[in-house]
This record gives sequence, structure tokens and C-alpha cells, in this order.
Amino acid sequence: MADETIAVVGAGIVGLATAREIALRRPGTRVVVLDKEQEVAVHQTGHNSGVVHAGIYYRPGSLKARLCTRGMTMLRAYCQERRLPYDECGKLVVAVTDDEVPRLEALYAQSLENRVPGLRRVHADEIHEIEPYAVGRAALHSPRTAITDYTAVARSFARDVVDSGGEVRLGFPVTRLTGGGIEVASGAETLRAGRLVLCAGLQSDRVARLADDGDEPRIVPFRGEYMTVTPSRAHMVRGLIYPVPDPRYPFLGVHFTRRVNGDVEVGPNAVLALAREGYRRSDIDVRELARIARFPGMWRLAREHWRTGVKEIRGSLSVDAYMKAARAYVPAIHAADVVRGGAGVRAQALGRDGSLVDDFVIHRAGGVTAVRNAPSPAATSSMAIAEHIADTVLGDTRAT
Repeated sequence: MADETIAVVGAGIVGLATAREIALRRPGTRVVVLDKEQEVAVHQTGHNSGVVHAGIYYRPGSLKARLCTRGMTMLRAYCQERRLPYDECGKLVVAVTDDEVPRLEALYAQSLENRVPGLRRVHADEIHEIEPYAVGRAALHSPRTAITDYTAVARSFARDVVDSGGEVRLGFPVTRLTGGGIEVASGAETLRAGRLVLCAGLQSDRVARLADDGDEPRIVPFRGEYMTVTPSRAHMVRGLIYPVPDPRYPFLGVHFTRRVNGDVEVGPNAVLALAREGYRRSDIDVRELARIARFPGMWRLAREHWRTGVKEIRGSLSVDAYMKAARAYVPAIHAADVVRGGAGVRAQALGRDGSLVDDFVIHRAGGVTAVRNAPSPAATSSMAIAEHIADTVLGDTRAT
């Protein structure tokens, strides 16, 4: 019957983790995951840096802070149980100028509130002991920050859903949501469900509007481009080397990241994507651009931060400009030591006032629960987000 079916729109890591949690928590409930693509984890899940965050950056008490630390613990145990890649290579957050040191200290105090495991201050002369080629005035070392393969994790979640009696239905683009029933349509094909969870990522605002969840926050796509360090220089980065983030932005800045396959990447930057799924500079969607241009929040954002936008575009067009900022942290890696790598697109939620929405945003209206904003560290937090959503959908009261 319809009331025994729970549909989840979106086969990224958050949608699959949510479907898995519901299926495991309520055996016998029919759980169906729907996605327009032919594979799982095609978009944000499959295009991120693979970092498992420890909770350093997030405002104490926020959903991000609460769910990141729990999510990291859950993900670590899951990867160990399933023998999925999980490498605690550690992270250095480095202040390279004197005026960044107070911000680094504020980050340290915030991390203590968030109970980031093992975090410690590092003096300038200790940086080389952790990352021999890195430089800076001071740093924070997070030994429990890790790297994994989120696509592999998402595929494992999908298998868990199926093994629990659920279904992952691909090639099902949601075109209509109707009735209190709830009816999910893809062209002429329909599925009736008693409850619906929307985890549509880059399409989250569009799908939420189909459910009458409102227009805001809007999703504005930002492309993050990576450089790959040549193999002869990859040994110069042991783990993860990050800047002190600019508190005005939810982006963490260009950084060095070791991947589970041994590659080292530099990035990502953050430039406005010209299509909702615009992974290449040549990907242009005129209707998407018109939609962005009509939104007042985008103009307010542009007026306030146009200088940063110009800087990001310059780095996108020039490898030399891109690496100029990165070399402040690892001076020995030059523009000649990298090649252009892949890119991802971040679903950045934007308010009508031009504010960049930072925290996770999850709405509930009747039988529909909509994830309206799930940026980094959503992959790290995915299993804890799934608990949080399942509590809402199923009416449970367990703490998260």
C-alpha cells in the first residue's frame, strides 16, 4: 500500500544513506530511491575531493557541527567493516601570514567546542615534521582527518538498500509531484508513496518547488576546478594542507589533497558555473543563466564580492595565477609541476538577500522532507544526516 512506501529522490550519498537508514530501521517498509541518471553518485558525490572532515570549520551548535563529528565516526566504522578505502592521512590548516594567526586561534577555539579529536596547535618549526615541504607562521594539525572514495561508499549504500528489500530505480527523472498521496511522476510512469524525501543536490530547489516547498533558498552552481600534481612531485604532500578559511565564504579555499589512489590534487577554486551541471567551461545553459540573472540574491552577491569573483576567474583561466596562491603553502610545487585535472559543481544555496547559506537546511511539510542545502561536509556527515532525516520521517526521537 502507498503508506508503506517511502520514496527518496536522489541517488547521491545523502539520498542513499537516508534510504539505507530507513530500510534498516523499519524492516518491511518499501523504500525506493529515484534518480534521473543511469548510475549512482554521478554528480557532487562523484566529483568531490574525498576528504573526511573532522569538524574544524563549523559554527558550534549548527547542524554541520553536530552531524559532521558523528558522521565521521560512523563513516570510519562503516569503511572498516566493508573494507572500503579510509586513510587517516591528517590535515594541516596553515596560517602563512601574521594576520591569519588570530583567525587560526579562533578556529582552534571553535574546534575545541566541536570536540574535534586529536587537534593540536603547531608552531612554525614543527610544520616541517608533519609536511616537510610546507611553510607557514603556525598551523593546526588534525590527525583524524581522512580520505576515502565516496563513490565506492555510495555504491555500497545502494547495495545495502537493495539487500534490505528496497529498490534503486535509475533513469527516473522526477517531472511531477502531486497529491497528498504522494504521487511521483517521470513522464507517464508514476510511483505512489506515503512519504517522500528529497535529496536532489544540484536540482534540490527545482524538485522542492514541485512539492510546493517554496522558492528559497535558491541553488546557484559553482564549479570547483582541480590541478593534479605530476607524479615526480606528489611525494611533497603527505596528507592534506589547507589555508585558514575566509569567514565571509563557505568555501575552504584552494588546498593540497592526497587521494586514496596516491594522486595529489590542488584545489578547488570556486567560479560561477554556466550550467546547473556545468563541469566544463564550455558547458553553457542559457535558461540557467537567465534564471540566475533574474534572482535578486545573485546581484547582491555580485555587488559585494565581485573582486573575489574576478580573482577566481583569473585563476580558472591561468595555471600560473591558480598556483600563485597555492605556492604560499608549498613553494616547491610550481605551475610547471601540475596539469589540469577534473572539476566538480557545488550546489550553493543562496538567499534573496545575497547571503551564502552555510548550514545544512532540511525542511518538512506534511509527508515531504526536503534537503534544501547539503554542501560539504555532507559526504562526511551522510550517515548522521540520514539518522536526522529518518528521525523526522519516521517520527523517532533519538538524539543526533
